[in-house]
This record gives sequence, structure tokens and C-alpha cells, in this order.
Amino acid sequence: MMGGQRSDPRPHYRVGHSVLTGCKVDDLIAEFLTETAESLEVVDSELVKFEANPNERKTLDNIFRLVHTIKGTCGFLGLGRLEAVAHAGETLLGRFRDGKLEVTPTAVTLVLHSIDRIKLILNGLEQTGNEPDGDDEDLISQLEAMAEGREVAIETVQPVQVPDRPINADIPEVVIAEVKPELERPLRPGEVSLDELEAAFLAAEAPDWMSDPEPEPVAEIRVEAPKAEPKPEPKIEAPAAPAPKAEPVEAASGALAAALGDENGGIATTQSIRVSVDVLEGLMTLVSEMVLTRNQLLQISRNREDSAFATPLQRLSTLTGELQDSVMKTRMQPIGAAWKKLPRLVRDLSHELGKKIDLIMEGEGTELDRQVLELIRDPLTHMVRNSADHGLEPTEERIALGKPANGQVKLAAFHEGGYIVIRISDNGRGLNTARIREKIVEKGLATRAEVDGMNDQQIHRYIFAPGFSTAAKVTNLSGRGVGMDVVRTNIEQIGGQIDLNSIAGQGTTFTIKIPLTLAIVSALIVGAGGQKFAVPQTSVMELVRTGTNAEHKIEKINDALVLRLRDKLLPLVQLGPTLQLEAATEENATFVMVIQVGERRYGLVVNDVLDTEEIVVKPLASILRDVDIFSGATILGDGSVVLILDPNALSERAGNMLEEKVEESAEDAVAESAQGQKVAMLLFRAGGGAPKAVELEHITRLEHIEAEKIERMDGRAALQYRGKLMPILNVADAYGFKEQDIQPLLVFTGEGYAMALAVDEIVDVVEDFLNIELSPDRPGVRGTAVITGRACEILDVDHYLLRGLAEHARRQPAQDLITEAA
Repeated sequence: MMGGQRSDPRPHYRVGHSVLTGCKVDDLIAEFLTETAESLEVVDSELVKFEANPNERKTLDNIFRLVHTIKGTCGFLGLGRLEAVAHAGETLLGRFRDGKLEVTPTAVTLVLHSIDRIKLILNGLEQTGNEPDGDDEDLISQLEAMAEGREVAIETVQPVQVPDRPINADIPEVVIAEVKPELERPLRPGEVSLDELEAAFLAAEAPDWMSDPEPEPVAEIRVEAPKAEPKPEPKIEAPAAPAPKAEPVEAASGALAAALGDENGGIATTQSIRVSVDVLEGLMTLVSEMVLTRNQLLQISRNREDSAFATPLQRLSTLTGELQDSVMKTRMQPIGAAWKKLPRLVRDLSHELGKKIDLIMEGEGTELDRQVLELIRDPLTHMVRNSADHGLEPTEERIALGKPANGQVKLAAFHEGGYIVIRISDNGRGLNTARIREKIVEKGLATRAEVDGMNDQQIHRYIFAPGFSTAAKVTNLSGRGVGMDVVRTNIEQIGGQIDLNSIAGQGTTFTIKIPLTLAIVSALIVGAGGQKFAVPQTSVMELVRTGTNAEHKIEKINDALVLRLRDKLLPLVQLGPTLQLEAATEENATFVMVIQVGERRYGLVVNDVLDTEEIVVKPLASILRDVDIFSGATILGDGSVVLILDPNALSERAGNMLEEKVEESAEDAVAESAQGQKVAMLLFRAGGGAPKAVELEHITRLEHIEAEKIERMDGRAALQYRGKLMPILNVADAYGFKEQDIQPLLVFTGEGYAMALAVDEIVDVVEDFLNIELSPDRPGVRGTAVITGRACEILDVDHYLLRGLAEHARRQPAQDLITEAA
């Protein structure tokens, strides 16, 4: 027996059948809360999958195992209320597994209610440190009745509203390990399951310190357990008795030693650990300061001809970049972590709304910064709920329209440049444009004449206006008008963009673009009115030189500045006058930065484009926080402090000209509808043959470097670029690099690496339809298409990215050797 009656002067907790020191219980409770919260999120989504496919035995086995583990650990920690609810739910799942009970929506709903009750109790345990009091007899009796095959009125058990918790926000630890999609990952070396932990504890004898006058340290507790030959894991049967019994488990002594911190338990070092989020944030802050210091040293080095410091400084820059990448990886999490609750949400909405809804998720493994992940979780949840409630028609209406009975809500995530792109789409009715027009006038957001002059795209953007709603009545799900404006505000606060496209009768698609990280970003340093400013490079599509002798000139239409660029009018914002600084004169050469905000474009007029630099984003001083056109501040390599411009806020300064376009003929409109949308293409020449083209969205930067800076090693070329060695490839192996003068480069980025493509000449940026007509005749070419009236070879970007990745992998061992030698 483990429950001795002798007095002990040390503080202790009664835990199940045991007595443990307080610090150990605190550690176990914290670990239990963390792992159980993760497990319950998985159980939620897996139960929805199981309901749709009850014959999937593996899914049910894994759900049963997780609930069984939670129940067993609750018994081990003396959490009686949690144990009772989990045991009742496990019994019902056991009847499913044994084939003695049919899987019905009512039964699954009841299990989900038990999961919700467990979450509620865990929330109280986390807040107070003690299991909260409460009566769960109503739920337990319903679970038992269902397990016995009796009729259950599900309405008598009210669903529990569980408070939402941001990802790892309230739990002070975060798992630094790869998040895998499996329901329960295999144990790593040195790890033990909670089943083993429970069984080991129940099989153990009382520690010696309970009877000795001078107790030994807890770390010296040992548990004797018989050794067993390795054998397959036994099948876990649903327990029939109310009180669960421990099953024999191998390596019990090791399990308890691991739980109680036995240094002599013979457990190997684990391959993953839990690290405090505060530690990670502190590490990120230090790395950010290192990047600033590196930039300052590089600036000093450029201004001096002291070669003695050039090599070690370059090595320091490379190591700083690698350290930055490594620390950033610790902050990255798959976006699937923010999607875990969505299957359960859609399932509940389907029952509540009486609609058949299929949820499709693609790109769950796409990674982004943990901080960004937490901030987009609520907006994504709201938009999925909005698509199910507003977007999809009732089942009967869909059938009458000739649509599939099941509506579809689809989430897709992927990388694009320095952004994560998330698309939330449905195949429902689309936005009611006429209704939105009426609401705009009704709420006084625009006059009838103004509304009549707007196109559908402009009308649709009004759904982001504060308090805007077209719902006929207020329900639990919608109609309060506090939804989409909050979504847009939250996304723009993290430097993101949101846009939409809706087609009547076909559905609506929302496109969200958010930065990979909020800590360190690439920026263009520009000048206006004698001051320097930083513009996030991910928003800049191209630079256009203007002036008296330049090809492009700034015009005025109705007192508004515009730039005619490729037969389209681009509205302009002058940075100097906007900030009440000195404006550039028309005679002087200026630059127009073409900036993309969602589906819209505008030009930002600046005096100079000075440099590109990786900047560390610092919060604004309180006196500037109400100035919406600034998103932060940074320190440049020369030590100067500059403000970071917010492209989203600046777009508002462009006014109504943002939507102005050159009038297109009816024939052009029909042709664009038939062929698809035009694509921005970069035209260039490389070697002989036809001109070449590549989609502009694939290119990270265009660089013109001195040919002497290209280093050649073993027939391969590379460039020291932004603190790292970047491989340079040719369009074809037969073409060489320039030996002198300026070498144009197209810079592409992959997952954690960059590579460049050497070309002879950058010709132009154009927009045209991309219809590949001839198949490729060699690797690296997708085919041939007619671009602006000329046959052009279309570059296969993936081909060169794979070659760049191979070069990156080949050079990495060499860099590691240099690091060890240093």
C-alpha cells in the first residue's frame, strides 16, 4: 500500500493512492494540463472523422487510447471528477469498438459533450490549481444509458461552452518538436506513456523515506517490476467495472523513475524538451540585437578599406544569419495547429443550421511564426463560421438549384514570397450584391449616386465596414455586425492583407496574406523630404523611375496624381506631402514604388531608393501609436532610427483613384473572361534564342552586382549575399557569367535558402495572358508562349529551385567544417 499514515514534516499532496512532494505534483499537473489539452483537440477532430466513417477502426482505437490515457492519469493524480467523466466516455467508446453499439450522431454528440465537460474542468484546474467542484451525474448517467443501448434524449444534456484559449498562451511551456498529424506519435527514446506511468505507480511499493527518521531524496525512489520479453501491445478492452484497474505494463520502473526524476533510472536522454515561451522570446530578442549589431559592423566595414577585418566579419555575419534562422525555426508552428478545432466547429454548425457541410483543409503543414499563429486563430474561426452560416444554402435549396446536397468550406494555406497565403472559400450562394448596396445607403456609408457608380468589387468591400451586416435577424451565429471589420483589423495589425472575390451562385473566396514572422523582415530603405523610411519588401512589386528624361511620367487627372503604367492608371501617394515634408519637384528624378495590397495596387512616390536591409521591428513610442501610417520603427546599420511605413494604411491615401482603370473594350473583356486573368511577367534575355519570361510573383529580388564579386569554386559560382553564400546558376550550362561590368541576377527563395539566376539583360515587366502553346524541349523550360506579341520561353522556376537546394545542401557540410575549425 502506498498511503502510509505516518506524519511527515514536509508539505505534501494526496495524489490518488500516493503521497508526493508538492513540487513534483506541480510539475506533473503542468505536464498533464499541457498534454491533455493537446490530446483533446485531436480527439475533437478525430471524432468528427469517425462519425463520417464509423468503419475506420484505427481512428477509433486511437481515440479510445487517448481517452483511456486521460482517465488513467486522472486516477494517478487523484482527480476524481475528471476520472469519472473520462471513464464514462471511455465505456461508451468501448461499446463502439466492440461492435455492440451502433455509431449514431446522437452518440457522438454525447461523447463530444463529455470532452467539453473535461475541458471545462481542466480550465478550472488550471486557473485555481485544484479540481473544481461540480455535479456531472446528469452527463454520466446519459453516457451510461447510451452504453447500455437505452434511448437518450440528448436535449437534456446542455452543451458546455468551453472558453477558447490561444495556442500555448496560458500554458507556460511550449513543445519544441515537430508537430505531426498523427493522432498519437510513437514514443521517442527515453519517453514513457501515461499508461505506463499509471501502471508503474500502482505496482510500486512505498518508498523507504516514509518509514525512516531521516528520509532520502525523492530522486532515489526505485520501483521493482518484473522484466518481460518484448511483445506486441495488448489490446485494451473497455472496462466493465466502474473503478478502473491498472494493466501490467513493461518497463514500469523506468516509467516511475522518469516521472519522479530518478537520475539512476536508466532512462536515455530524450530527443525533445519543453522550453518556456519566455526563454524563446528572450532568445529572439537577443538575436534581433545581434542582427542590428551585425548591420552596423557591415556598414562600418563598407566605409573602410581594412581587409584584416573583412574575413572574420563576413564569417560573423554568416553565423549571425544561421543563428537567426535556427531561432526562427523554434518559433515556427504548422498552421494546422490553428485549425484543430475547425472540424468540430463545422460539425456542430452543420447540426445547428440543418446543413450538410464538408470541411476540406489543405496545407496544414505550412509553417509560420507562433505569434502570428495565435493572432489569426480567432479571425479564421469567425470566417469559417461565416461561410457556413451566410455562404452555404440550406440543403433543400442546394438540391433545387442542381448543386450537390453537401456544401463545401475549404481552407488552403501555402507560401508565396515572404507571406503565408490562406484562402477560405465556399461553394454557396455568393454575396448578395443588391442587398449590400441597399445596406450601404441605409447606413449612410455612401449616397445612392455613389453606390450606383461602384462596381461589384467595390461594393463587396463594404462588408469590412464597422457594424455592417446584411442579416435579416440577429442569431447566435450572426447579425450583430461585429465580425468582418474585426477580422480585417486584426489581420492588418500584424501587417497582413485580406481581400475577397465573390461570384453569385458559385460562392465566395477570402484571401488572407500574412507575414511569416513579425520579428525580422526585409525592407527597402527609401528617402523623402530629407528623411529615411523603411518599406516592407514583400509589399513592393516593382520600382519605376520617373522624371523629365525618364520613360514614365507622372500625370494629373482631376487634381489627382497618377502614373500610366502598361496601359493602366496607377493612383499615386506622395510620401513627402503626406508626412508634411518637402515634396520632390517634377524636374528631379523620383521613384514610384508599385505596392500591392490584396488585389489592389498603388504607387508610392519617393525621392530616393537607398538600400535593402533586414530590419528588426521595434514597437512605436506611445506618442506615435495613433499615427496609422507607421507600423513600427527600426535601427539601421549606420545607427539611425527610421520609421516603418504601413502599406495598408497608405493605400487609404490613394482614395477612390485606387479602382480607376483604363477603359477596356467589350472584346477585351470577353477575351479576358475566356482566357483567364492576366499575369505579371518579367521579360529577360539569357544566351541566344528566344526571349525568356518568368512570373513576377516567383521573384524575390532583382539585383545588379559587379561581376568581380562572383566567386568560382570547382566550376560552380556563388555570391556572398546578405550574410550567406548564395549559389548562382545559369539559364543553361552553356552560357557563362560576365567577366566584368554589371551582372543582372534574378533572386529566388526556397524553404530556408536563396539562389540566383544569372541573365544577360532584364528587358521589361509586362502583363499578359499566359497560355503555353508548345511543349518544352529541354529541362528548365515549361514551354513557349506568346507574350506581348512575341514568342517567349517560360522559365520552370521549380527546376532551378531544386538545383539551388542541391547546391545549398552540398555547401552546408563545408560551412559546418569551417564553423568547427573556427
